[in-house]
Amino acid sequence: GFYYFDVQVRRLSESYDIIPITVSERLADCSEYKIGRYIQVDGQFRSYNAMQENGSTKLMLTVFARDVIFYDDTIRELDLNCVELNGFICKPPIYRTTPFNREITDFLLAVNRSYNKSDYIPCICWGRNARFADKFEVGSHIQIWGRIQSREYQKKIAEDQYEKRVAYEVSVSKLEYIAEEN
Repeated sequence: GFYYFDVQVRRLSESYDIIPITVSERLADCSEYKIGRYIQVDGQFRSYNAMQENGSTKLMLTVFARDVIFYDDTIRELDLNCVELNGFICKPPIYRTTPFNREITDFLLAVNRSYNKSDYIPCICWGRNARFADKFEVGSHIQIWGRIQSREYQKKIAEDQYEKRVAYEVSVSKLEYIAEEN
């Protein structure tokens, strides 16, 4: 079995990211998991397809915990949210500019793991990184560093009906193209 919970991580801007965590029952001592407790989670950022009520699937993202450490409230340090991924571009990058003229590129990164499985991680780049990422082709091998970002948005589900949803992605701070050896 598995346990599921969210961790709140402070951004430099003083807003927060809410990160979904999955922990195997072998790692979990339920008495330790309490709201407001400071926790460190090391693991893999994974994706899976969840079946929706209407029969469609939705890409779900979670940190699959490999190690969990609890801290006393008095030891609380600066929140740290960092991720490093090595994978392959699996959809053409989408470059655009915001109404405030900020450059953005979105792409989907396929990250291989054991047993012939892959995780599909949405990523977003800004500015100079956005221009660089826009040049990637499907199949490009890259390595990225960044943070897991959550954001709320309104999904229109009927003419006058909206549903609040949360999107997760990696906000890329550094990326590197990995040239394939022949």
